[in-house]
Amino acid sequence: MKTSVTKTYIILSLMLFAWQIAYSQDDVITLRMMTYNIRHGAGQDNVVDLDRQATLIQKGSPDVIGLQEVDSCVKRSGYIPEAALLAEKLGMHSTFGGAIPLTGGKYGVAILSKEVPLAVHHLPLPGEEKRTLLVCEFQDYVFATTHLDLNDSCRQASLPIILEEANRHDKPFFICGDWNDKPTDPFIKEMKKQGFLILNNITESANNYTFPARNPNCIIDYIASYGKRYKSIMSRNVIADTQASDHRPVLVAIRLQSYATGLGEVKNENQTNVIYDLQGREVASAKMRSDKCPKGIYIQAGHKRLMK
Repeated sequence: MKTSVTKTYIILSLMLFAWQIAYSQDDVITLRMMTYNIRHGAGQDNVVDLDRQATLIQKGSPDVIGLQEVDSCVKRSGYIPEAALLAEKLGMHSTFGGAIPLTGGKYGVAILSKEVPLAVHHLPLPGEEKRTLLVCEFQDYVFATTHLDLNDSCRQASLPIILEEANRHDKPFFICGDWNDKPTDPFIKEMKKQGFLILNNITESANNYTFPARNPNCIIDYIASYGKRYKSIMSRNVIADTQASDHRPVLVAIRLQSYATGLGEVKNENQTNVIYDLQGREVASAKMRSDKCPKGIYIQAGHKRLMK
């Protein structure tokens, strides 16, 4: 009898252990993030060559990447939509945020992603030259990118706007870009005070320097997190390259708690409860089918639901 109980206990323990492993695997995702100032596609030879930059990006195999100094149908780069063409080469989705009208097109920032964003918007930031903050919401996180002004007071004035945006979201918030600020400068120090955590390695080391690409001597490109924290950093590095741009790409890989874990998937069903968005606004009544709702996370019957 005792042997039978022991065997049963062992079997149940093994089942529980297997369930915990399966659950933990489903519960955690790996996210590879990159930031890269592409200098409107021009390399050190001043030739616009997106193939070089696409090859460099592909080496890092990012899930999402923030790009700065991106042309969209601008004369100097041959009137091409650079973000869209890079995305096509990489098999990704592109989102462009224009900041400045320029010779027939626009100049700004972009986000390339393997996942199609649930929502997108961009907003102006202070700058002697016009700046913008581009924000994409995905199922498990929010990702933003910006290219901050060379003027210190403009960078400082941008922080409250960035902080307000970060606080709007009920998901982990990541922001990246060329911030024209060194780790010991006022803007980065203030970001840390406000709760942002710099994810790339910012210790003084040649391996961590991002600019200028040929002979880097400083860090001005960053990836940072805010709000709900990641579980761990798996890797972080600067990709060495001296030709494709005047900046080097920064890559960070993290383990992240899946936001949608445990959410009931609601798809093409008649609902019996009112559906609200994350701000508490009613978006669908009991008489409205859930497939009329845009894709995203909603509240229904007191629980978060994933609409596909």
